[in-house]
Amino acid sequence: MGGGSPKPYTVDEALVHMGFGNFQILVLAYAGMGWVSEAMEMMLLSFVGPAVQSQWNLSPNQESTITSVVFAGMLGGAYAWGIVADKYGRRRGFLITAIVTSIAGLLSALSPNFVSLIVVRCLVGVGLGGGPVLSSWFLEFIPAPNRGTWMVVFSAFWTVGTILEASLAWLIMPTLGWRWLLALSALPSSLLLIFYRIAPESPRYLCTQGRISEAHAILEKVARMNKAELPSGNIVSDRLNEQHGHSNPFEGARLLSPRHSGSASPISTDSVTGGISSVRMLLSPKLVKTTILLWVVFFGNAFSYYGLVLLTTELSTGRDHCMPTSLHSEKSRTINYKDVFITSFAEFPGLLISAFTIDKFGRKFSMSAMFFLCCIFLLPLIYTQSQALTTGLLFGARICISATFTVIYIYAPEVYPTSIRTTGVGIASSVGRIGGMVCPLVAVGLVHGCHQAASIVLFEVVVFCAGICVMMFPFETRGQELSDSLSSSPKDANELE
Repeated sequence: MGGGSPKPYTVDEALVHMGFGNFQILVLAYAGMGWVSEAMEMMLLSFVGPAVQSQWNLSPNQESTITSVVFAGMLGGAYAWGIVADKYGRRRGFLITAIVTSIAGLLSALSPNFVSLIVVRCLVGVGLGGGPVLSSWFLEFIPAPNRGTWMVVFSAFWTVGTILEASLAWLIMPTLGWRWLLALSALPSSLLLIFYRIAPESPRYLCTQGRISEAHAILEKVARMNKAELPSGNIVSDRLNEQHGHSNPFEGARLLSPRHSGSASPISTDSVTGGISSVRMLLSPKLVKTTILLWVVFFGNAFSYYGLVLLTTELSTGRDHCMPTSLHSEKSRTINYKDVFITSFAEFPGLLISAFTIDKFGRKFSMSAMFFLCCIFLLPLIYTQSQALTTGLLFGARICISATFTVIYIYAPEVYPTSIRTTGVGIASSVGRIGGMVCPLVAVGLVHGCHQAASIVLFEVVVFCAGICVMMFPFETRGQELSDSLSSSPKDANELE
């Protein structure tokens, strides 16, 4: 035994051996800046629409379009950037998205008319669609035992972005106007370009591409920065482990163990490089149930999250418009920035709840419980409430939906293998953008039409259905290693019995 060759190790084993350290902190800071950028660009939608509507005398449908086109761009971008990242690497994926987002964001501040604003905001959405690439990239550097906690920390950057945008709007909008808000909100994405050269490629991606020496070099850098040592032996992906008959020392402890080694053939790189092939893998018998349920949950989560952001402004600016004795004046469209600022802080309790429950009770319980609790907070809003109570109920609903938003972006990358991870999360995120496109028609259109009850009932149905779908997920990913290929991805819960 002692004279045998060193035992091969996977990226997961190397990361666990070296632990979470300085290297991951730098990766967290870089990916977090991208998350701040996306949060700011999304949060400003609740401010820019009413401001532009007042200045250019837009109809409610035109105001809703300003938000919807961003989600339309994200719909295509999330799908495209996921495929690009799986084929050409995570770094190239988020480089292109940062370029598109920063340039289009600055151009939108210079828009001379409604049509040009719609075009450039759609391009911003295309760039923002690359957000799942950054989250998957960061995920692939985290040791399995720390994954849930540190992904919640990563999600905190989104909360920082929403609060930063609400603060910026409170300071900028009353004096300098919406153009300055758009310009300043585009600056964080430019930081991704400035520090791009120091961002490493994912060693998991490199392994699946057969670039073992490059993956080893990055892991050596991780070891140096973390003041740790790499395991002895040669690095392999779990796909190569299966192909050559190597056993994974952690598999004995897995709840979600891979299928028998001989039951599936190795997945070739070429089979996952195209969009059609990737979709076929996502809809393969082993993944189809998870994929469809994820799509529904992403739709419900995006619909409810962005809908609540918009409702915070619409329920305060629209209530006077619906009073029989009131006229729809310029004053009635004045945004209550204080309410928006207060409800933005609801995301911090949401993060704390996620951090406490995600590894203690699991991903599925955390999400389903928060979806159902969100329904309870929204129910009283079927009837018009006082401004203080409305803000309080929206605060509670925002806590819940922020928690589900955090957990779903942790769960989704965990259920897909490295070879199609960003594609799978990207397509699920694209489906979520459809929810984002539809929600302005609800939050803006129905409230403007004085149909608040119908709007809230629709939110209740969507959120409740999302909670049911979470309960139907076939497996839990808490504490499990990430897989590199379809044959080593988690089993359906029924197969574990």
